[in-house]
Formats: sequence, structure tokens, C-alpha cells
Amino acid sequence: MNTRPKIKPILTTTDKAIELVGWLALIGIWVLTLVNYSTLPETIPIHFNGAGKADGFGNKENILSLPIVSTILFIGMTVLNKYPHVFNYPSTITKENALQNYTNATRMIRFLKLIIVIVFGLIVFKIIDNVKGKADGLGAWFLPLILGLIFIPTAYYLMKAIRFKKNKKLGL
Repeated sequence: MNTRPKIKPILTTTDKAIELVGWLALIGIWVLTLVNYSTLPETIPIHFNGAGKADGFGNKENILSLPIVSTILFIGMTVLNKYPHVFNYPSTITKENALQNYTNATRMIRFLKLIIVIVFGLIVFKIIDNVKGKADGLGAWFLPLILGLIFIPTAYYLMKAIRFKKNKKLGL
């Protein structure tokens, strides 16, 4: 049974800005997809290898899966973010440290959901560029960029949470 305090973190201006940009990016991926859908050929690249080269092709309807999945993930993470007391933390959550840990964790989730929408949007954009002949694949930079976008912020927020734990032990 979860005995952690159920405290709702207060959204800062930064949190509100990340949230707003995330929603705008989600709307943007839908606009980009729907505006370009009718001009897409019947067959489009739907899979890319690690080097960013198209290695799978399918019907143009497949491009709709990208905004659909990003919307499901975004909304799911938005709902999850309302319950920070159920997250896993590197330290024991108490009344004294709950707000600090919850604020850190919810900001990380907020940032990651923005990154997810941006990644899906980049894929839609690159697929459209590919079919228009403006690009050949995603590019070799794509996979390292995506991994960096996901793991660097995650590591940052995790290190921040570990610092909270160390400061508590030191009495700071």
C-alpha cells in the first residue's frame, strides 16, 4: 500500500511553458500530417534502419499512426503526471521531501512527453521530405540525436533526484 503523501506540485512558469510547447507540438504534428496527407504517394517509407535509410515501405495511411501514437503517449503521460506519488524514486519519500521530489519527477515527465512529440514530428517531417525527394532517409544524425534527447534529460533529472537524497543524508 502506498503511504506517500499526495501533494500536487505547483507549476512554475517553466512547467507551464513546457506544457504549452508540448500541446502546440502535438497540434503541429497533426497539422503537418493532415496538410500533407493528400499529396503523399500511395507507398511511403515506414521504417528506417540504424543508419537512417528507409528499409520498409507501406501504405500512406501508415503515416497517421505517428500522430495517433504520439497523442496516446502524450495524453497518457499527462494523466500519469497527476499521480507523482506512484512514481519510483531513488530515495524514500517523506512529507519533508515529497514536494521537491514530485516537482522534479513531474518536470522530467513533462519534458519527456515534449521530446516524444518532437521525435514523432521529426519522423513525419522526414517521411514527407523523403517522398518529395528532398531527403534520403532520416540521416545518420537522427538516431544519436533521438537517444541524446531522451537519455540526457533523463540522466539530468535522475542525478538531481539522487542529489536530493544525498542532501537529506547530509542534513542540507
